[in-house]
Amino acid sequence: MIDLSAVNLNQLVIHRVGNKSEAQEIRFSKSTIRLKDSLIKELVVKYFTSHFSFSELYHLAHDGKIDLNEVFTYSSEIFNDKQEFYNQSINLAKHLYDQSSHPKVKGGEFYITYFTGCRVDGENVDAIGLFKSESRETYLKVYPTDDNFEIDYEDGININKLDKGAIIFNTEKEEGYLVAIIDTVSKGYEAQYWKDDFLHVRSREDEYNHTKNAMNLCKNFVTECLPEEFDVIKADQVDILNRSMKFFKEKEKFNLNEFSDEVIGQPEMIDSFKTYKRQYQSDHQVEVEDDFEISAPAVKKQNRFFKSIIKLDKNFHIYIHGSRQMIEKGKDETTGMNYYKLFFKDET
Repeated sequence: MIDLSAVNLNQLVIHRVGNKSEAQEIRFSKSTIRLKDSLIKELVVKYFTSHFSFSELYHLAHDGKIDLNEVFTYSSEIFNDKQEFYNQSINLAKHLYDQSSHPKVKGGEFYITYFTGCRVDGENVDAIGLFKSESRETYLKVYPTDDNFEIDYEDGININKLDKGAIIFNTEKEEGYLVAIIDTVSKGYEAQYWKDDFLHVRSREDEYNHTKNAMNLCKNFVTECLPEEFDVIKADQVDILNRSMKFFKEKEKFNLNEFSDEVIGQPEMIDSFKTYKRQYQSDHQVEVEDDFEISAPAVKKQNRFFKSIIKLDKNFHIYIHGSRQMIEKGKDETTGMNYYKLFFKDET
């Protein structure tokens, strides 16, 4: 559990990082910033820390040695000697600039912070914050004059919206430090450059990711493998997806054999599921555990990907929430078209 309610902002520096491919500049501050006003400091801390949920966590990683991960190396220098904070902030900014080469990557202010007073699983831990603001907004300012009011405007940052952020906690160093990430504005490659190219992280092996991996495996098996291998119709696919979601919502622990018996049922499909699991792990480079505690936040997030909808041409959508026995599929011999027959008692 991570608690930042008593966090203290110990150091802060801001650099400007543009898009390298667009020949935008990288601009370094000459020193760290002192926030003398307590209200401003409180707002800045809120801006940096209030948007994280900490349900999905990561480790810094590298395909070779972890020391070759730039963010890991520069962060380690800071954790080892806080006097290195400013020097390593320059290195972090240069590294971000090198990764900001895609045409869609926006330039912006790059904030590096040093936090104390973070609580991770009941222990006090220091942390380094890396944040980038890419979106600016226009604010109206209304102020009184001698006998009237005037309106002006100002360009600024919305503290209720953090574009990109990462907090690196000084714990689990052997695995690549504990890292929380946020990216609220990007899609496609410009989203990946922050997480994959700049930070270069991998998912932490915990209940959240075990649950996410298992649910993705189940969804892909039902929607990709079953129709091809067993000619399972859409209504039966939706029924298995609904039973899968029910299993994850109601159980506290996941057990592969229990899930297979309760949700999939048929022996030949169970064998196919376990074979598919091995191939899925290889293809996606993830490990799907056979036993683990189910994470409720992961189930809640994955729920939106378990579609209980049958789409019929461009005319109808059928939402199936209950018994599979209340829907039948057939084919009309006169028109040659497929149909679904629905059984119900009340219409609302």
